[in-house]
Amino acid sequence: MNRIKMGDLFVKICGVTILDDALSAVECGADAIGFNFYRQSKRYISPDRAAEIIDRLSGDIMTVGVFVNPDREYVNAAIEKSGIRGLQFSGNELPETVSGYHLPVIKAIHVANAASIRGMKSFSVNSFLLDTFRDADFGGTGKLFDWDIAVDAKRFGKVIVAGGLTPENVADAVRKIRPYGVDVSSGVELRPGAKDDKKIKEFILRAREAKITE
Repeated sequence: MNRIKMGDLFVKICGVTILDDALSAVECGADAIGFNFYRQSKRYISPDRAAEIIDRLSGDIMTVGVFVNPDREYVNAAIEKSGIRGLQFSGNELPETVSGYHLPVIKAIHVANAASIRGMKSFSVNSFLLDTFRDADFGGTGKLFDWDIAVDAKRFGKVIVAGGLTPENVADAVRKIRPYGVDVSSGVELRPGAKDDKKIKEFILRAREAKITE
């Protein structure tokens, strides 16, 4: 398997539920695969099923479990069952509830306006994922937010940009924000949980080409 790698940009393909989609993302050069362990998500996958996919992936891929306001017992059980190597908290978690884990932690921030990022300073995490705020939704909205806010948010730490990214606009996001990374779910889908191989490849290529030429 020859992975496409260009430029220093972290790329995560999230909401994966199918082995072939995970393998395609890896082949196209993704750095991370996200598995949604939030039971109410349209892209939910059980930790046991995620383990079957993770067992087929190369060891240098970051596999991330996505949680929404979980209790610690559920997170620890999901880690053990699935074999994930990173955690993403995408709910309204407090700083103390996302600390103390032995795996890298990404904290999602739901951006409605400039005030949305003020709380970032209270978190001690490996990186932040900025997504679009929408009532009763915790990611995967397919909607953009004001990228100027993402530029400002970089003062709090590493920023991964999500929310409405597609193969058509990801290069613009990379050039404007100059983020640590980008994350996509609905923007490369045929339907929730099922990805489009061509869109995955195009998304990653355009993102990394933009990083090289920024």
